[in-house]
Amino acid sequence: MSTPPLASGPQGPDALRPLLDTVLDALREGTETRGGPLPAGGPRQVAHRVRDALGEPLPQEGTDDALRALVRTLAEGAADPADPLSAAHLHCPPLAVAVAADLAAGALNPSLDSWDQAPAASELEALITGALAREVYGTQATALVTTGGTESNQLALLLAREAHGSVQLVCGANAHHSLHRATWLLGLPDPVVVPAPAGTMDPAALDEALTELQGPRGSFLVAATAGTTDAGLIDPLPDIADLCEAHGSRLHIDAAYGGGLLFSDHHRSRLDGLARAHTVTLDLHKLGWQPIAAGLLAVHNPHDLHALDHHADYLNADDDTDAGLPDLLGRSLRTSRRPDILKIAVTLKTLGRQGIGALVDHVCAQATELADLLAAHPGFELYDTPTISTVVFRPAEASDDAVATVRRTLLTEGRAVLGRATLDGRLWLKATLLNPHTRPGDLAALLKLVEGHTPR
Repeated sequence: MSTPPLASGPQGPDALRPLLDTVLDALREGTETRGGPLPAGGPRQVAHRVRDALGEPLPQEGTDDALRALVRTLAEGAADPADPLSAAHLHCPPLAVAVAADLAAGALNPSLDSWDQAPAASELEALITGALAREVYGTQATALVTTGGTESNQLALLLAREAHGSVQLVCGANAHHSLHRATWLLGLPDPVVVPAPAGTMDPAALDEALTELQGPRGSFLVAATAGTTDAGLIDPLPDIADLCEAHGSRLHIDAAYGGGLLFSDHHRSRLDGLARAHTVTLDLHKLGWQPIAAGLLAVHNPHDLHALDHHADYLNADDDTDAGLPDLLGRSLRTSRRPDILKIAVTLKTLGRQGIGALVDHVCAQATELADLLAAHPGFELYDTPTISTVVFRPAEASDDAVATVRRTLLTEGRAVLGRATLDGRLWLKATLLNPHTRPGDLAALLKLVEGHTPR
């Protein structure tokens, strides 16, 4: 039996080239077979097709067509974020240049837990994270690469706890569920939840909560949100920052969604107050058009990262560090870590601030267009003017059961992917627009599908 070729090394590119042709052909075939935003038939039909294509998961002998067959099956059974009618979640269609860079990361396979596994990648990460931290703070700061908003939020709580010995989380009722999970994971008390009656944290209620809480300065962490999951709303960040300063509380801002507005000259002002946070969650596999994963945690005071210092002699021996080899273990809670920074660096360098900002502006404008269509249509009710690129709506006069049914029907038939959100005690449909190739005709077609499938 011959030894399979490797992806890197002198022969790596030649070994990959025909395999890439196979993958690209399979992607095209699977997408054409699917013929829409997601596969028709619902979970049972999709599961049947996957099982049929896979057969025995671990056969005694391998097969030459596994790559084509399984990539085609995955493409045929995908909910394609590049389809204009796939708009349920904060799940972006990745840029081709970012995916191409990710291929190189996979082939070279650097691991960012020691310099001798990732010489160039470690320096690239330091440069790019520094640049992105300056975007947040306007001054020298730092940032850690994470797997996304959930890990970033967990790290923010960990750093706050280690900086002050203990910490009590105070967050809005609109906060992301990962913050609640992080308190459980870190053994912290249950969060103090502040009302968010209009979908954003109420500063008066926050002031009252911080006044009533007892504890030394710095023992409370206020978590604000810049881009809620349900409606894309942004908390009143300057007011919240003022209150945190007045009460001596630490501030974290979850800008996993809204952080992408930093690249837009037109929308950046919506993040006023962001630079006053001790830590900020960013997530470029949302408004950054990166393949998952591409999260970051920006940290204003690099001294806070000492909490992550860790020693393992085979990775960061003292004499190696003294001799000038960078110590990478304190850059993450993970050990083996892929170079997700490469695709981010390639994207920033290829598009520049102007190019990325134009994409942000475009999807925000799409949301306004869809909201205008809904406001002018007697068959629909618009929840509110969009803040970023999320539009929340429902068929007029429809019951919550009908709203849920139309969403599931469109999913099962493979016609459209819409999200759901419960706001003001009612169920709404949610369109999260992250595809810069979506056109006004696509938005009108989406509404027509919803209207035509709504039970009356």
